[in-house]
Amino acid sequence: MPFRFFVVPIQDSGDAEAQLNAFLGSHRVLTVDRRWVEQGGQSFWSFCIDFLPPGSKSKTEPPRFGQKDRIDYKEKLTPEQFQVFAQLRDLRKEIAQAEAVPMYTIFTNEQLARMVTGQVRTKAALAQIEGIGEARVTRYGPRFLELLGKLLGVKDEANGAPV
Repeated sequence: MPFRFFVVPIQDSGDAEAQLNAFLGSHRVLTVDRRWVEQGGQSFWSFCIDFLPPGSKSKTEPPRFGQKDRIDYKEKLTPEQFQVFAQLRDLRKEIAQAEAVPMYTIFTNEQLARMVTGQVRTKAALAQIEGIGEARVTRYGPRFLELLGKLLGVKDEANGAPV
């Protein structure tokens, strides 16, 4: 694995910062060793970046426990479905911030996408999505079903009226 070194001076750091950020944005970074070097007015940050060149895979890279390949839901869903999905994510973020919990503990992106593609209309349908148990249905279901009803124009299961 190659290394790349950067020095970012305390004064006039703009170009050095831009080069470092451009490099980090275009490479898969494995480790970063950052050191502050104190030399008065000539002090600087020193960075050693261990990275994978674009397009390569590490044979020694540890497996990522519990992580799947990322899915681009903007490509997977239709534009209309993605708009609904985005609003469900916004609701999830609002709830997560209010409860000070990670967003995925409310619903995962995959679960939100299944709500949209399955046009979930009821608590029972919500409970059929993998990983959503009765506790989540009870706690979060009403708010998500209400939003889905508004966005998809679904009907209330009890009386057939628009939600």
